[in-house]
Amino acid sequence: MTEDEHGYTHHLSRHHHMKIQWDDFFKSDDNTLARNATIVEKGSLVGRIGIMLLSCGTGAWRVRDSMDTVARTLGITCSADIGLVSIEYTCFGLDNESYSQTLSIPSTGVNMTKLNAMEKFVRQFEKGHGHWTLGQINTRLEEIEGFTTSYPTWITGLASGLACAGFIFLLGGSLPEVICAFFGAGVGNYVRGEMGKHKITLVAKIAAGVAVACAVYFAIFMLLQKLTNIDYHHIYGYIGAMLFVIPGFPFITSGLDMSKLDMRSGLERMTYAALIILIATMTGWAVAMILQIHPGTMPKLQLNPIVLTVLRFIASFCGVFGFSIMFNSRPEMAATAAISGAIANTLRLSLVDFDHIPAALAAFIGATLAGLLASIVRNKVGFPRIALTVPSIVIMVPGLYMYKAMFNFGMTNINIGAYWIVEALMIVAALPLGLLTARIITDKKWRHVDW
Repeated sequence: MTEDEHGYTHHLSRHHHMKIQWDDFFKSDDNTLARNATIVEKGSLVGRIGIMLLSCGTGAWRVRDSMDTVARTLGITCSADIGLVSIEYTCFGLDNESYSQTLSIPSTGVNMTKLNAMEKFVRQFEKGHGHWTLGQINTRLEEIEGFTTSYPTWITGLASGLACAGFIFLLGGSLPEVICAFFGAGVGNYVRGEMGKHKITLVAKIAAGVAVACAVYFAIFMLLQKLTNIDYHHIYGYIGAMLFVIPGFPFITSGLDMSKLDMRSGLERMTYAALIILIATMTGWAVAMILQIHPGTMPKLQLNPIVLTVLRFIASFCGVFGFSIMFNSRPEMAATAAISGAIANTLRLSLVDFDHIPAALAAFIGATLAGLLASIVRNKVGFPRIALTVPSIVIMVPGLYMYKAMFNFGMTNINIGAYWIVEALMIVAALPLGLLTARIITDKKWRHVDW
């Protein structure tokens, strides 16, 4: 603690990333209208809103757009440089006044409920022409900051189990793989969530979550084999148990940010996503070596095309819904994303299997459809577009290919590993390009370099 010249006690943060005490920082009365505040307070308000949006996992373009909206409403100009976990910005007012700040958050995450609330706040603030008092703004922002998590870890564990069960079916798994992946992913993500509550670092919680997921899959499989004598080839579905760690948001937002020349944010997000994939695949490979299992071909599903398509739609719905809950979406938002994602992903898989379209081109078409559907839904109900598109796209990310690539690299099968990594990269590149195409078609602000 420290005291100022007036004897006022300030409580300074003890965290490595020091938390800003916004209540102490604003000196004007709570009844002061935001438009009548000082340039320092206006600029700080713009920054606080920007860093809160950044903490939700959304991309640089959306953060900057919201900061610009608030700044414009307050009668000032904002110029911002945005990264994965930090913002550097300057606000310009009248009479040669300007105010610069650098803000950062300790880690990145995804919270669609919080993002939806922040976007609503920005729209309401703009609609009210800034006639909010500083007290009203602070109260509302503190309420939104309380949306740190929407669900307990056991719920997100069940959601990840549901998502990965659907995911492994879409990869060709049958009932034994679905059951084992459900339990493996559920327990693995529960462990990761509990470690996250204790502020354990990214590397440790990802590695522990994946290791537990693979071990639980193996244990459930061995139990099923003992009880029902199932085919040993069903063990190859263990890859599905670790797919809950796929970094869908940083993957997709990195491509979208780079398309708008937000290169700093785009490259930082891509590096972050690559780090998660590296940790997850290396951990999965290590556990596979310990348990003496390796990637292989799961027994083929003997289903006619109509039944297969219907089941793929259901599995896609479950997968997207599960990922949406993991991203802290409200159930109605998650269900909406699941419907559009199921339509887009079922189309993608049908194009590959029945029309023999290359996987990357089919992924582009599926992502474009998901983006178009999200734009329609946004105009109808107002959900954030990214909350609908990213869960729809995560189910299309080739996590199986990425793991096979890393496994073969680990076994020094370089040619085979290179084949799988190229296959994965083609699809990964196609997904944000599909969303970008849909965004250009439906969003006039996105269509132009500046608007």
